[in-house]
Amino acid sequence: MAETEAKAAAPAPDPGRLRNAFGGVLCAFTLILIGVLAFSIRLFSVIKYESVIHEFDPYFNFRVTQFLSKNGIYEFWNWFDDRTWYPLGRVIGGTVYPGLTLTAGSIWWFVNALNIPLSVETVCVFTAPIFSAFASWATYLLTKEAKGTGAGLMAAAILAMVPSYISRSVAGSYDNEAVAIFALVFTFYLYVKTLNTGSLFYATLNALSYFYMVCSWGGYTFIINLIPMHVLLCIVTGRYSSRLYIAYAPLVILGTLLAALVPVVGFNAVLTSEHFASFLVFIILHVVAFVYYIKGLLTPRLFKMAMTLVITVGMAVCFAVVAILVALVASSPTKGWSGRSLSLLDPTYASKYIPIIASVSEHQPPTWPSYFMDINVLAFLVPAGIISCFLPLSDASSFMVLYLVTAVYFSGVMVRLMLVLAPAACILSGVALSSAFDVLTRSMKFQISKLFEDGSAISGNGSAEGSSASTVNTNSSRNESRTEKSEVVPKEKPSRKNRKKEKEVTESVPVKSKKEKRLSVLPLEASVVGTLLLIVLGGFYVVHCVWAAAEAYSAPSIVLTSRSREGTHVFDDFREAYAWLSHNTDVDDKVASWWDYGYQTTAMANRTVIVDNNTWNNTHIATVGTAMSSPEKAAWEIFDSLDVKYVLVVFGGLVGYPSDDINKFLWMVRIGGGEFPHIKEPDYLRDGQYRVDAQATPTMLNCLMYKLCYYRFVETDGKGFDRVRGYEIGKKHFKLTHFEEVFTTHHWMVRIYKLKPQKNRVRGKLRKLKSGSKPSSTPSAARKNPWQ
Repeated sequence: MAETEAKAAAPAPDPGRLRNAFGGVLCAFTLILIGVLAFSIRLFSVIKYESVIHEFDPYFNFRVTQFLSKNGIYEFWNWFDDRTWYPLGRVIGGTVYPGLTLTAGSIWWFVNALNIPLSVETVCVFTAPIFSAFASWATYLLTKEAKGTGAGLMAAAILAMVPSYISRSVAGSYDNEAVAIFALVFTFYLYVKTLNTGSLFYATLNALSYFYMVCSWGGYTFIINLIPMHVLLCIVTGRYSSRLYIAYAPLVILGTLLAALVPVVGFNAVLTSEHFASFLVFIILHVVAFVYYIKGLLTPRLFKMAMTLVITVGMAVCFAVVAILVALVASSPTKGWSGRSLSLLDPTYASKYIPIIASVSEHQPPTWPSYFMDINVLAFLVPAGIISCFLPLSDASSFMVLYLVTAVYFSGVMVRLMLVLAPAACILSGVALSSAFDVLTRSMKFQISKLFEDGSAISGNGSAEGSSASTVNTNSSRNESRTEKSEVVPKEKPSRKNRKKEKEVTESVPVKSKKEKRLSVLPLEASVVGTLLLIVLGGFYVVHCVWAAAEAYSAPSIVLTSRSREGTHVFDDFREAYAWLSHNTDVDDKVASWWDYGYQTTAMANRTVIVDNNTWNNTHIATVGTAMSSPEKAAWEIFDSLDVKYVLVVFGGLVGYPSDDINKFLWMVRIGGGEFPHIKEPDYLRDGQYRVDAQATPTMLNCLMYKLCYYRFVETDGKGFDRVRGYEIGKKHFKLTHFEEVFTTHHWMVRIYKLKPQKNRVRGKLRKLKSGSKPSSTPSAARKNPWQ
């Protein structure tokens, strides 16, 4: 009897608590599935090809990671690499962003500590897919902080598949962006979290996350400029609070101090123009904070007097700071900005002054089709997400909108920065889809419950009850708004200080509720159709993303494929050429090529190169460009002065590979002509057109690049037809006097030449001297400078 009474007295389980617990479990399970999706969709490159490093820059990162795992962190910081930029060399520890290398090295050390025998290459191949899952989870946290759990899950799922991010994070794409996008989104999340909570703990984590971003990618300057812009926006719009101060001030102080610890950044964290905006906003924030502080202490009259004093002193300090900044900026030839930053502010700057930057394809402006390729239907959902961010507008949602606007601008200047746009587009698209599904599902639930409640009445009076749903909804919303009006009316008269604030609360709440109620219920048919359309739209997006991951972005640039009626053809010429160099040349031999192939040559052939993809020395690159643009004898003299023994060129005329050295040749001319004025671009153009056929200029037909690419090319088909350029070459039959061909790959994509030794050209003179001819008493002319 007592047990029965105890059971009856026990409280019933709270259905709300059970629903929240079930929702939390479902949310966690969904996030796990999103992480699995983000990881698995990037494995097409391994499944279709093999586990191999892609592109050019990742080979340098892979080589550095190998050195780190073998020699340790201290040797890494002090590593002087004598196999690059001969004869200058390169200090690796002080010129590389170490975040990616340290991350992959830590993963390798951890898995090997667990006795899991993974090679360094395997860890490097799968680092990007792993961090793409982390980036999806960070996107969920950021969007949830701004617009709730539903929007966060939707944004995370969209980011897991967006082609723009897949292009830089497939398995094998071991580049800085592999970890930098996660660091970017996670830093933004911690900033918004601090902004919402005012927690100094999250502010400290934000500074540490920013430090990781600085270690990972030079794009950290986007963060240290975007956040000050948002802080300034909040101040201007009257949204200053102590939470804003806590979110920003520790980031500037701790973040700058930590950034200065990264060797590649160093004192640039306080000396370059990219960072000045953060310091200026830091000063403005403290002035505003001081004004709000004294406002709470003084009477209105004393506050007015204090404001006059503060404004006077503040203006003087601001003018002094601005004068110092102007002096620092004016003392720099580039006004304190890096070349890439100036290219973002002025899209024509690189083409005018720095052709080495303009020559990189990923630094070109994107086309409209590239937007549809990389973000697809998100381009149409983003405007709806912007509208949702204004309903209502908060500090977090205003940050999202500002992030999108700046990312759209920068992506329009440089196609590489489509990668920065991707998270913003995914977040706002997730907000739009979540809001749409929320309205549609609520409408269906309301209409279906209405049908069940009034089933008999609807069947009897179908015509009366089948009137416009908007009329019924408007009446109900009016009644509800009246009730809400009576609830929000203050019971006592507010003080003069808070009267305006209470008035805004009294007026804004019912208007907001009325709009929400009016938009929350739609006809059942429209709700069903709208839901189906959104599902179909999502299906198209998924199909496009899977296609992009499987076909467009999975092929490694070092192994090429093509399809024809006979099947798939694999072109493995690059690895064939590097293997030949590795097995048939001496370890100390120097190899000259255009800078695109420097990283691969060093990593795969283990040979010393003259220039590589770091592009830190424009004069050195211009020297190689001048040699390629010069006649054979002058080019031999330049390469011989650099101790070069082999010259490597990439040629796609036989198989139709468009990214060969002939198509890049004009950039060699421009870069070389920028340092050595005797190289003039018009000498290589016929009537303003770049040609290699019979109409080509004599300068073009006699330059070294033309001869190395087209030597013996006529033997392939008897005509010398170039499949890339689409016509027969102009000069078909010629011999090389200063270079000899030593290796050409199976598909003629990579050709390697050896410099003929100088002694072979002097023997004739020695024979003349031995035969009794008198040596000339005239002093020999000074040796001509090979660069003039």
